Order: sequence, then structure tokens, then C-alpha cells
Amino acid sequence: MLVERKALRFTPAGLPVTECVIRHESEQIEADRPRRVEFEIQAIALGPLAQWLQAAAPGAELQLAGFLAARSRNGRQPRLHLTMIEFVEGNQDGTIFQEEG
Repeated sequence: MLVERKALRFTPAGLPVTECVIRHESEQIEADRPRRVEFEIQAIALGPLAQWLQAAAPGAELQLAGFLAARSRNGRQPRLHLTMIEFVEGNQDGTIFQEEG
């Protein structure tokens, strides 16, 4: 779920960027037992994905894919770099947008 989304901004090279916070909630199996998993993580989308993320309002259910990378060179806190956004439950008619390349 999209918890918070910052305004669209642009890099010095003109690339659109959107930063956000997402919440994950699920039940996973660990050691043959169910485990409730809940966490929030900062995420970032660049290029066309950043513009698509702007269409999602806080509270929207999204299916996301991407990779984890350190937030900065000196910091070790992870941030999810989005490579795919799927709007679910009727948001934007289920449109899937995936970064090409």
C-alpha cells in the first residue's frame, strides 16, 4: 500500500523522480509455521515510472517490483528502487507499467 508520496521533481538532467513510502503486510511461512510480516520502506521511482506513481493516491494498493540499494554512498539504510508498478483493485484499471531496458 502506498503510505506517502512526495511531489514529482526532476534531476539536473531532467529525469523525473518520485520518492514514496510503501507498507507491506502479508503472512509468510517460516520453519513450517505462519508468520505475520509488516513493514514500511522508502522507495524511489525514476523516469516514466515516477510519472505513473504520481497517479497513485496514498492508500492505493499497488503491486511493485524492484531492487534494494543503499539510500546513499555513506548510508547503509536500504531503499527500494522500483522497476514495475501494477495498480490493483480497480486502481487505474489494473494497468501495469514496467521499466524497459
